[in-house]
Amino acid sequence: MDFVAGCIGGAAGVLVGHPFDTVKVRLQVQSVDKPLYRGTFHCFQSIIRQESVFGLYKGIGSPMMGLTFINAIVFGVQGNTMRLLGQDTPMNQFFAGAAAGAIQCVICCPMELAKTRMQMQGTGEKKSSRRLYKNSLDCLARIYNREGLWGVNRGMVTTLIRETPGFGVYFLAYDVLTRSLGCEPDDRYMIPKLLFAGGMAGIASWLSTYPVDVIKSRLQADGVGGVNQYSSIADCVRQSVRREGYMVFTRGLTSTLLRAFPVNAATFATVTLVLMYARGVEEGPQDCEPAQTSHHAQIQQQAQPSSL
Repeated sequence: MDFVAGCIGGAAGVLVGHPFDTVKVRLQVQSVDKPLYRGTFHCFQSIIRQESVFGLYKGIGSPMMGLTFINAIVFGVQGNTMRLLGQDTPMNQFFAGAAAGAIQCVICCPMELAKTRMQMQGTGEKKSSRRLYKNSLDCLARIYNREGLWGVNRGMVTTLIRETPGFGVYFLAYDVLTRSLGCEPDDRYMIPKLLFAGGMAGIASWLSTYPVDVIKSRLQADGVGGVNQYSSIADCVRQSVRREGYMVFTRGLTSTLLRAFPVNAATFATVTLVLMYARGVEEGPQDCEPAQTSHHAQIQQQAQPSSL
């Protein structure tokens, strides 16, 4: 039931957070010579005005499709790693989260490639006259036909560099926060505490790896117009810093942080409601009883870390 709840909660998180993700990607990859957007809020306004509100949801099919597979990998790997490590400690939570983050990249990288390409398609057009990709699956199929398996996994190294420590920081921060805030069975503020812990853990995770995400987005968006600008990760870093300075690594950060908290809040609220409905209101709070050794593992399994 935790897996089902996590999937539903993750879907809620995607619906809430995808517009922020679209803005983040647009800001990260826009040309410094001819920028279309002045900042986060101008980007929001421009997309809605030029492409309608549906422009904010371009590429949502890809994360929705990959959600179930990512959940299965993350929950399975994290849970099994914790059992192998034996003790529920903050550092073990970090290592288990890092292992889960690394392995789920197999699904995450192609999913985010299709999402990024779809988000960049028809930039500034309300009704695109030339739609290169019909949907996320068509996008991946076309990339595979042109570039093979290597093309579908474009950005895999940067995804690994981002996801491995990112998931570790997420689980570590969430574990530390839930321990610090406490979770008593009769605590009327139990759910707000879990929501706050999840939201803040998401923010901490993004801050720890955001520069890598900028490079990943640029590599995955490279070649959309038919011309490849970067030959490698190092070349992308070098060109980006030379042309835009080190502040390039904060491109889209405001949108990302605005997205991180509500996405995790929506995820936690949805998961909690689903679990309470399935198990009964009286049984639900018992999952958070501190006396149980599996307290933190159960709470974290109710989170949807891939919605970060």
